Amino acid sequence: MGSKLRVGVFGAGGRMGKTVCQAVCSDPDLEFVSAIDPRYDGIDVGEVTGVEGCSFAVSGDNNALIVSRTEVAIDFTHIDAARSNLAFCAKNGIHAVVGTSGFTVADEEGLRDQFVRSNCVIAPNFAIGAVLMMRFAELAAPFFETAEIIEFHHDNKVDSPSGTAIATAERMAGASSEWAPDPTVRETIKGARGARLIGGIPLHSVRMRGMVAHQEVILGTAGQTLTIRHDSNDRSSFMPGVLVAAKRIGDLKGLSVGLDEILGV
Repeated sequence: MGSKLRVGVFGAGGRMGKTVCQAVCSDPDLEFVSAIDPRYDGIDVGEVTGVEGCSFAVSGDNNALIVSRTEVAIDFTHIDAARSNLAFCAKNGIHAVVGTSGFTVADEEGLRDQFVRSNCVIAPNFAIGAVLMMRFAELAAPFFETAEIIEFHHDNKVDSPSGTAIATAERMAGASSEWAPDPTVRETIKGARGARLIGGIPLHSVRMRGMVAHQEVILGTAGQTLTIRHDSNDRSSFMPGVLVAAKRIGDLKGLSVGLDEILGV
């Protein structure tokens, strides 16, 4: 058996960061070797994240990835930090698995140019069920004339619509350009029909306490509707996708957006 893959985590003290640290530490094929979070610089990683069996300190300096010989870094931070973190990884030949949302097309083009010594995967959603939901919606799109997307998230999510909803709409619009026009002549309250992207598919965002991450895609045609729904009821739902991306990222080349290639869908 070969040596374990050496993994580091950006934003280790955050809600998602702690879950990622625990998942990495529990995986027999991975070795958790570095944790980056300026808020907890110098504090024992076990105290910050709840993991057991690790004796190193959280660092506020990305150079800890180099010192620890990190091979893959996982990022669930915020967009400004993630841009800086990924530039560091690309410069130093470290693979990056990224769940942070907010990357623009220009960001992605820049990352394609930067990641020449290592690879990067950015996914709007690491829940494998959500990846399949997006794929199913894309497959269904050509057979329906109308569609709407409703996404539900916890009340601490600062951006809307979600990256998953945007990616779903883009994929559906790419699969079909034959969408019926919206019959609405007047919105009594502005925004009632949601936000729209290419293709005119309405996106609706719900922010509510008690939720984690959920999405419904509703498609309609004469005499029938199809509803495709995915629910992440706990942040642990994202971990299988994160772990498989970390393990397979070395087989990719440059920048990949989404888990489709990794999962073969």
